[in-house]
Amino acid sequence: MGVTKTEHFTQEQNEISRLTKAIAHPARVAIIEYLLAVKTCICGDIVNELPLAQPTVSQHLKELKNAGLIKGTIEGTAICYCINEEAMQKLQEYFSNTLTKLLQKQDNCC
Repeated sequence: MGVTKTEHFTQEQNEISRLTKAIAHPARVAIIEYLLAVKTCICGDIVNELPLAQPTVSQHLKELKNAGLIKGTIEGTAICYCINEEAMQKLQEYFSNTLTKLLQKQDNCC
Protein backbone atom coordinates (compact mmCIF):
# COMPACT_ATOMS: atom_id res chain seq x y z
CA MET A 1 0.00 0.00 0.00
CA GLY A 2 1.30 3.46 -0.88
CA VAL A 3 2.17 6.31 1.42
CA THR A 4 -0.59 8.93 1.70
CA LYS A 5 1.78 11.88 2.13
CA THR A 6 -0.86 13.88 4.00
CA GLU A 7 1.84 16.35 5.06
CA HIS A 8 1.81 17.68 1.48
CA PHE A 9 -1.76 18.94 1.88
CA THR A 10 -3.27 21.72 3.96
CA GLN A 11 -4.80 21.10 7.34
CA GLU A 12 -8.23 21.93 5.89
CA GLN A 13 -7.78 19.49 3.00
CA ASN A 14 -6.80 16.73 5.42
CA GLU A 15 -9.72 17.53 7.72
CA ILE A 16 -12.31 17.57 4.91
CA SER A 17 -10.86 14.30 3.62
CA ARG A 18 -11.14 12.71 7.07
CA LEU A 19 -14.75 13.86 7.50
CA THR A 20 -15.93 12.80 4.05
CA LYS A 21 -14.16 9.45 4.30
CA ALA A 22 -16.08 8.76 7.51
CA ILE A 23 -19.45 9.30 5.81
CA ALA A 24 -18.51 7.30 2.71
CA HIS A 25 -20.58 4.31 3.79
CA PRO A 26 -24.38 4.03 3.53
CA ALA A 27 -24.69 2.72 7.08
CA ARG A 28 -22.91 5.80 8.42
CA VAL A 29 -25.10 8.07 6.32
CA ALA A 30 -28.14 6.28 7.79
CA ILE A 31 -26.77 6.74 11.32
CA ILE A 32 -26.24 10.47 10.76
CA GLU A 33 -29.73 10.83 9.31
CA TYR A 34 -31.20 8.98 12.28
CA LEU A 35 -29.31 11.15 14.78
CA LEU A 36 -30.50 14.27 12.98
CA ALA A 37 -34.10 13.04 13.15
CA VAL A 38 -34.09 12.14 16.86
CA LYS A 39 -31.51 14.68 18.13
CA THR A 40 -29.87 12.17 20.54
CA CYS A 41 -30.09 8.45 21.16
CA ILE A 42 -28.25 5.47 22.52
CA CYS A 43 -26.57 2.74 20.50
CA GLY A 44 -29.42 0.28 21.07
CA ASP A 45 -31.88 2.63 19.37
CA ILE A 46 -29.65 2.83 16.31
CA VAL A 47 -29.30 -0.95 16.14
CA ASN A 48 -33.11 -1.21 16.00
CA GLU A 49 -33.18 1.20 13.03
CA LEU A 50 -30.56 -0.50 10.85
CA PRO A 51 -30.46 -3.95 9.29
CA LEU A 52 -27.07 -4.59 10.86
CA ALA A 53 -25.78 -6.51 13.87
CA GLN A 54 -24.96 -4.59 17.04
CA PRO A 55 -21.17 -5.05 16.69
CA THR A 56 -21.31 -3.70 13.12
CA VAL A 57 -23.30 -0.65 14.22
CA SER A 58 -20.83 -0.09 17.06
CA GLN A 59 -17.94 -0.16 14.59
CA HIS A 60 -19.66 2.42 12.37
CA LEU A 61 -20.36 4.61 15.41
CA LYS A 62 -16.71 4.34 16.38
CA GLU A 63 -15.60 5.49 12.91
CA LEU A 64 -17.99 8.46 12.99
CA LYS A 65 -16.85 9.40 16.48
CA ASN A 66 -13.14 9.06 15.62
CA ALA A 67 -13.66 11.39 12.66
CA GLY A 68 -15.41 13.88 14.92
CA LEU A 69 -18.78 13.78 13.16
CA ILE A 70 -20.62 12.55 16.26
CA LYS A 71 -20.10 12.89 19.98
CA GLY A 72 -20.84 10.28 22.61
CA THR A 73 -21.32 10.57 26.34
CA ILE A 74 -21.55 7.68 28.78
CA GLU A 75 -24.84 7.50 30.67
CA GLY A 76 -24.82 4.50 32.98
CA THR A 77 -24.18 1.43 30.84
CA ALA A 78 -25.16 3.16 27.58
CA ILE A 79 -23.50 5.71 25.36
CA CYS A 80 -25.67 8.58 24.17
CA TYR A 81 -24.66 9.78 20.69
CA CYS A 82 -25.40 13.10 19.00
CA ILE A 83 -24.24 15.06 15.96
CA ASN A 84 -21.14 17.21 16.33
CA GLU A 85 -22.50 20.45 14.91
CA GLU A 86 -19.05 22.01 14.45
CA ALA A 87 -17.94 19.18 12.15
CA MET A 88 -21.16 19.39 10.16
CA GLN A 89 -20.67 23.15 9.84
CA LYS A 90 -17.20 22.56 8.37
CA LEU A 91 -18.66 20.19 5.78
CA GLN A 92 -21.45 22.62 4.97
CA GLU A 93 -18.99 25.48 4.48
CA TYR A 94 -16.70 23.37 2.31
CA PHE A 95 -19.46 22.14 0.00
CA SER A 96 -21.15 25.54 -0.09
CA ASN A 97 -17.89 27.25 -1.09
CA THR A 98 -17.20 24.56 -3.69
CA LEU A 99 -20.66 24.94 -5.20
CA THR A 100 -20.35 28.73 -5.25
CA LYS A 101 -17.04 28.49 -7.12
CA LEU A 102 -18.55 26.02 -9.57
CA LEU A 103 -21.53 28.26 -10.27
CA GLN A 104 -19.25 31.27 -10.78
CA LYS A 105 -17.18 29.39 -13.33
CA GLN A 106 -18.32 30.50 -16.75
CA ASP A 107 -16.39 28.27 -19.14
CA ASN A 108 -17.54 24.81 -20.02
CA CYS A 109 -14.44 22.62 -19.92
CA CYS A 110 -16.03 19.31 -20.96
